[in-house]
Amino acid sequence: MSHSSITAFDSTVQITNTWIHELMEELGWDDRHRAYSALRVVLHALRDRLTINEVAALGAQLPMLVRGFYYEGWQPEGKPLKERKKQEFLSHIGSALRDEDGVDSEKVARAVFYVLAKHVTGGALEHVKSVLPRELWPLLVS
Repeated sequence: MSHSSITAFDSTVQITNTWIHELMEELGWDDRHRAYSALRVVLHALRDRLTINEVAALGAQLPMLVRGFYYEGWQPEGKPLKERKKQEFLSHIGSALRDEDGVDSEKVARAVFYVLAKHVTGGALEHVKSVLPRELWPLLVS
């Protein structure tokens, strides 16, 4: 018998745990909360650089639980951010993870994008990539 007795909830928890585990493996971390924070921060940095239509298209591909924290706190006004540089993108990640000693923002971004690439359709990531500044393209695995 499932823990919550609601299959959709059990499934999204299981899938989200898989994503977090894969991210931990990719980064060589053993802290689940740290991996969750990294996933959340990178998804927010990405989300804020996408058009509203792209935010929705990517969100539709995410597991229900991940989709919840992807949209958490989202304010679509003034989006996408007009920042065009890779360092500006990575700076947002680094600032959000400031309590994490020795975090390499680029490595974290690449790891999150690697996990995304494993689980969302290739076309979705290619579409996301097409609306991002070219300087960010090398971060995305497709």
